[in-house]
Amino acid sequence: MNKKVTYVKGQLNCAESIIDSFNKNNNTEIPVALGSGMGTGATIGSLCGAVNAAVLVIGYLKGRETYQEENKARSLANDLLKEIKNKFNSELCVDLKKSNVSCSEIVSFTYEKLEEILSKNGSN
Repeated sequence: MNKKVTYVKGQLNCAESIIDSFNKNNNTEIPVALGSGMGTGATIGSLCGAVNAAVLVIGYLKGRETYQEENKARSLANDLLKEIKNKFNSELCVDLKKSNVSCSEIVSFTYEKLEEILSKNGSN
């Protein structure tokens, strides 16, 4: 994959990094600020910020505006979460940290899977 994700500790958090990189690689304008509260598992070690932001990107691209539309984002988000769980055994920040998974590693893996999932579904 030629698309690059940038995560530098102390700059953008993991979620912001996913959104910022996606914007740069795909010429989108998803507000990076949407990821600002997602880092460190929404500050409490919950769902990893990188994973959360990737789901947000999926929703932005494949989400619906009304209940009458098909919710394509749901199955794609499910595919992403399965990939994360298969690789790391958890999608929770606290578990990833306990397993010594670095933020850089989860950001890179999550971004790669996000791009793959979207490519298979005609979104980028």
